[in-house]
Amino acid sequence: MRLIRLALPVYVELLTAVVAVGLIDTLWVSGLGSEAVAAVTIATTTENLALGVILCVGTGTTVLVGRRDGRAPLTPVIRTAWLLLGVFALAVAVPGVLLREPIARLFTDDPVTVGLTAGYFVVAFAGIPVFYAQNLADGVFKGLGDTRTPMRTALLCNALVIVLDPLLIYGLGLGVRGAALATVAARLATLAVSALLLVRRLRTETGTGTGTGRGSVNRADAAAILRTGLPMSGDFLARALVGMALTGIVGRQGVAALAGYGIGLKIMMAGVMSFYALRQAAMIRTSRAGEADGPSSRRHQAVPVVLYGLAAGLAASLVLNALAPAAVGLFTADPAVAAEAVWFLRCMPLYLVPFGGLIAVGGVLQAGGRGAGLLAATLAGFAVQLPLAFLLGSRMGTTGVWLAMAAGAALSLGLLRPAWRGPRAPGGASARDRAPRSTRTAAGPRSGR
Repeated sequence: MRLIRLALPVYVELLTAVVAVGLIDTLWVSGLGSEAVAAVTIATTTENLALGVILCVGTGTTVLVGRRDGRAPLTPVIRTAWLLLGVFALAVAVPGVLLREPIARLFTDDPVTVGLTAGYFVVAFAGIPVFYAQNLADGVFKGLGDTRTPMRTALLCNALVIVLDPLLIYGLGLGVRGAALATVAARLATLAVSALLLVRRLRTETGTGTGTGRGSVNRADAAAILRTGLPMSGDFLARALVGMALTGIVGRQGVAALAGYGIGLKIMMAGVMSFYALRQAAMIRTSRAGEADGPSSRRHQAVPVVLYGLAAGLAASLVLNALAPAAVGLFTADPAVAAEAVWFLRCMPLYLVPFGGLIAVGGVLQAGGRGAGLLAATLAGFAVQLPLAFLLGSRMGTTGVWLAMAAGAALSLGLLRPAWRGPRAPGGASARDRAPRSTRTAAGPRSGR
């Protein structure tokens, strides 16, 4: 139950921080015409890719803070994380502002949409440091075992966007650029609140003996953050790129199929976010437990998480199937598009069940320093999924594409089974359990445990 208590606030945070801001902006600019909606859609999609870049710092910091909290000074790793954030933010923000129009043209040839998207990008890319800083602050809180504060600040940010969007878009007549300004301003105000709460929290930790300690930036911490976080970042970016490729494959089936796929994905995100909430909760719990290493402890941590993920996948499938017609009806009145979207959701149980287990167990593997294996399994699944989607799609239509998605997720989860179950020794016990006590102690993950 502790895992669920950690995961629920993360679920709310992900829905509000990852999904809702883009939806709010899209809703408010819808009165400006289809070009404005397209511009915001392109911009928010690009921002999701930018989020994948900073995940390596945010998740790496979460794991390292969790491992060290109460055991070692936190100041060095936090300072190093902020330095890394600055480097990553500049590396994304400066080229983004300078290349805003070429980036916009990657998505559309319409000159009006390109201009509106470029206008949004000027503000959004300039605000990337704020976006990244909030992600890192949330990562530190989660490393300290606090998932409620990131949830509350995400809700605050959304409330501010709801107020600022109409004021800047229509009240000041800034249009699409006003939506970008509203989002950045809301994030900046939220970051100020988060920074204040984080400073107070770290001072409290110092007063209770945990101690942030005295330290400075060092290469070892930087390497540890990147080594821990890069697989998660790679996983996220790979999924985003494969999602774009699937969009192209589905687009071969016609406009109705593509529109139905887009609507189905938006609806499915509400269920998928529960998997990522479980992943983050498992990552936090495992890193803070101090038992990230060792096949036996990994197996005991991971097996329940896989079961939670499979159950979440089944629950999401049942809910989506029950609500499919009504939910799709909120997005379209076109019978052909609605039929495609409903059929997409009907087919998703084959995909969501293994996908839930795959995403959830990733948190345990990430905290245990085995993110590279997770990334390898994910890429292997994609290597099968994409050509299979193309082949089956040409023969079975969209049904073949959905079957290919299911096959890729199942393969990835199957490839990870040895990693989360751990090697077994004769008689049913793991090899680590059967090892002599002196050997187990010497091979322990961390001295002083």
